[in-house]
Order: sequence, then C-alpha cells, then structure tokens
Amino acid sequence: MRHMLLRHEGFRRLCQARDRLRDAREPAPTIQQLAREVRISPFHFIRQFEAVFGMTPHQFRIASRIQLAKTLLAGGDYSVTDVCMEVGFSSLGSFSTLFVQRVGETPSAYRRRVRRLVNVPHRGANYLTPGCLSLMGVLPAHLWRV
Repeated sequence: MRHMLLRHEGFRRLCQARDRLRDAREPAPTIQQLAREVRISPFHFIRQFEAVFGMTPHQFRIASRIQLAKTLLAGGDYSVTDVCMEVGFSSLGSFSTLFVQRVGETPSAYRRRVRRLVNVPHRGANYLTPGCLSLMGVLPAHLWRV
C-alpha cells in the first residue's frame, strides 16, 4: 500500500470529518458531504480516513455508536429501545445483532453485567459509582486504608 503524506490542513480536515462521524445524531453526513468538506474525492477520502484512523468512515461511525450505547446502558435509566434510537439506529433487531457482534453479549446482558461490576443504584442517568469505590465495600479494609 502506498503511504499518503498529509499536510497539516488535510489532517485537520480529516479530524473534523471524524468528529462529525462520531456524533450519533441524525442525519449522518454522507461520504460525499464529508469528502467535499475535506476537499478530496469520496474514494480518496475513504482511503485517507482508513490510513489515518485505522478503519473506514463507516466502521468508525458504527464503533462510535456502539461505544455511546455502552455508556448509556451502563449509566442511564434508558430502555434498550431508547438507547437504540438515541445512538441512531432505527431497528432494535439490527442494533441488538450488531451490539452482540461487537461486544459479545446482548445490550440487556451488558447493562446487567456492568451495573453489577460498578454497583450502580438506579438514581438517574448521570449517577455512577466508580468501580474502585464499589470494590472498597467487598475488599478487606487493610487493602484500601491509607
């Protein structure tokens, strides 16, 4: 594969395109729109994006959506359907299938497992107990006293 040398301005534009792809809100920008903003052809945009970030724009967008879904499932009182819609999927079945492929468990199973690990009481969307603090309750006191 031929290495592509990017000037500072080209790299900055690619980073801006990546940031737009990361946003889960719809409508998602098309490859043509992003390529126009970066000022290169759509084909060249995809190649440069993958060379710089290690995945195609589509793969990056999916990974960003799944990461946001994991965050919402872990810390919020959202239903799986709400999370599905919030991260930009219109089909619960497609979302769940993709989540299982990427994470290795269903969204519901992920939420149960993560909440058990960090001891999340249901006190609202922004309430999380750091894992280190929830471990303090189960570890012998001599291991966590300073």
